[in-house]
Amino acid sequence: MNGNLIFPVAEHFVSINGEGQAVGELALFIRFSGCNLECSYCDTKWANLPDVHVELLSADDICKLALSCNIHNITLTGGEPLLQKNISVLINELGKLGFRVEIETNGSISLNEFCKSEFRPSFTMDYKLPSSLMEKYMCNDNFNLLNMNDTVKFVCGDLSDLERALQIIEEFTLTEKCKVYLSPVFSKIQPSDMVEFMKKHKMNGVKLQLQLHKFIWEPNAKGV
Repeated sequence: MNGNLIFPVAEHFVSINGEGQAVGELALFIRFSGCNLECSYCDTKWANLPDVHVELLSADDICKLALSCNIHNITLTGGEPLLQKNISVLINELGKLGFRVEIETNGSISLNEFCKSEFRPSFTMDYKLPSSLMEKYMCNDNFNLLNMNDTVKFVCGDLSDLERALQIIEEFTLTEKCKVYLSPVFSKIQPSDMVEFMKKHKMNGVKLQLQLHKFIWEPNAKGV
């Protein structure tokens, strides 16, 4: 295996998936430090600070951790996990061991290399809407690489975000390529208003998803 590949891990824990296709299922979360975006509503800014405490774990260490937990789902998150050098090697090592690997990615990194992997992970990919202040960094070529095991997530903070999400969904016929979810910025927009928008625009094939972990635990809690 690859004991010489080192990754900065801000935290790791077992919990339920709070969002995505495996929502409600147990998963081992590996959160890497570092991100290339600064979203206005980011709820994990602490993991991207220069002085954040990290545990330096090798690919072997992470695989051993996964085996010891006996949890089938592995979620690699951040920060932005695809910024990690040699992350594709770790993905393949976990795949060889039979784990279902999900990547939570911010939509700015090309997925091309990772889609060619022998053990292709599933992607939960954000599309950053106007209120995030990061939309200009989106890599729209990724839409052509997705399949029904993948998800595009639109985190919406206001009506303008919903209107932009609808435009992108229709422009790239996303519901024919992958799963599509709308999610509210916590406490910024009422989910009921999002439902009314979906009804008005007949958004078939799109799901509203709340961040389950923020209702079970305190919204800013770590390790959940």
